Amino acid sequence: MSEPRSMLRAPLRWQRTPVLAAALAGSVLLGGAGLVLGRPDVIAIGLPLALAGAWALIRPPRSASAEISLRLDLDGGSESVAGRIDVATGAEWIQLAIDQGGERTGEVETISGEAARTRTRILHSGPGEVLAVTARALQHDGAWASTTTTRVAAVWDASPRARRIVELPLSPRLVGLHGGHEGQRGGSGGDFRDIHPFAPGDELRRVDWRATARLARRPGDLLVRRTNALSDSGVVIALDTADDLGAVVATWGSGASARSGPTSMDLGREAALSVAESAIGAGDRIAFHALSPGGRSVRSGSGSRHLERLRGVIAGTGAAGDGTRYRRTPPVPAGSIVFVLSTFFDGAAADLALRWSASGHAVVAIDVLPTPQTERLSAAQNLAMRLLLLERAGVLEDLRGAGIEVLSWDADDAVNALRIAARSARRGRGRGARR
Repeated sequence: MSEPRSMLRAPLRWQRTPVLAAALAGSVLLGGAGLVLGRPDVIAIGLPLALAGAWALIRPPRSASAEISLRLDLDGGSESVAGRIDVATGAEWIQLAIDQGGERTGEVETISGEAARTRTRILHSGPGEVLAVTARALQHDGAWASTTTTRVAAVWDASPRARRIVELPLSPRLVGLHGGHEGQRGGSGGDFRDIHPFAPGDELRRVDWRATARLARRPGDLLVRRTNALSDSGVVIALDTADDLGAVVATWGSGASARSGPTSMDLGREAALSVAESAIGAGDRIAFHALSPGGRSVRSGSGSRHLERLRGVIAGTGAAGDGTRYRRTPPVPAGSIVFVLSTFFDGAAADLALRWSASGHAVVAIDVLPTPQTERLSAAQNLAMRLLLLERAGVLEDLRGAGIEVLSWDADDAVNALRIAARSARRGRGRGARR
């Protein structure tokens, strides 16, 4: 059952409507016409109007209040959200003006106790206003109407889709004694490490009797077969929320999300969830930081519960929207791999990536800008866009020059690029271990 997403209780302030004046004027006209024409039936028609108008005039509605409750729930999948509007009031009926997705879609009349239902298509992931309502109450057949209530809105956090990533690059230093990656320390679960004399703390089941019979120098000596430990990789996702730019360049800065196509925040949330699912599936520990003042952070953790917590936080992460840039470096565990997700128009995310790389962390920069669609641009707008893209290309080139892996999430081979980066990093680790 859906839970209330938003609720409003507002007092109703009554005022007369033109219906009252029309009823009184109509009864006077009918009565005058009946007297002039000598038609009692015409006078009888106007009498109920006069009585109803007089009654509404001398008996205004009592003070009352209206309680509006909005409930949201998925409607047969993730493509649309079903809305339910419940109104509780003592008035005769209620007029509702309904906005869906930020745009006025229609008006509905209902009575107390009857619910109005809506269905809204979800165009973007993340937090968004799905349903908003303003209302006014009517009494005495519309002779009295209340002032319009405060607008009440319900926000839905749409979870992004995730791509399946087979392999992720590993952090430069694996930690822990549990995980899915071959470590460099002795332990259990990994490949063969060496043959070593039995020492306190070794398990008897690890004694290699063949090696003992062949290599033992004195009676009573035992040799154990040691293996490497399976360790986990420390993963950090840093999502830049400074910009939310759509694929249609003409909509940049306009807020017209219905015509923008997929936006950079859509791709950023999708990339963040994809990396999180892959890392959790490999047994790694993962942390999340939204790069905005007051942005949410999730501490490092692992497991299915942690993944669900990350899914909710990522779905609730939207664009900062106030132009404020993130300057403080979030905490990153030593030896982690950091995935920086940004459009890289602003230098703040790139500066953080360079700072992390200089501190010894492995850094992967994921460009989440959609492929620009330049239709309906004037010559001046086209020139401005080209200048912005040239500046951004310089930022990305600086990242590559610092040894940071840069890839575009909107590209068709983004997942393959991550796999290639993972294998390249693994070969580098192998050469370093042999040296």
